[in-house]
Amino acid sequence: MSHTDELDEYEAELELRLRREYNDVYPMFSYCVLTQETTYLCNHLERNITAHPSYPLFHVVMEDVWVWDKNRPSRIIPRVEVDTTQDVTVEILRPADAPEPSDG
Repeated sequence: MSHTDELDEYEAELELRLRREYNDVYPMFSYCVLTQETTYLCNHLERNITAHPSYPLFHVVMEDVWVWDKNRPSRIIPRVEVDTTQDVTVEILRPADAPEPSDG
């Protein structure tokens, strides 16, 4: 097996573990935030839009965050702030007043 094949296999394994983790943690969060750079799951979200003459600037603040990044040792982050002029999609996974899912 060549080094390139080993690296491809390693990358595929990281991606598979990330997908499994995403499926496991998804029910624990209230929002899914999609940016051009990555996907976030979070439980608290604030969005601000600043209109500029040629583009809008989106400022998104998230707390209690899980980030889609296979290269991080820990994907749980207390707070994330994103500034972007690209599209930001927010999916409400469950209403803020809904109870958190139980384990059993």
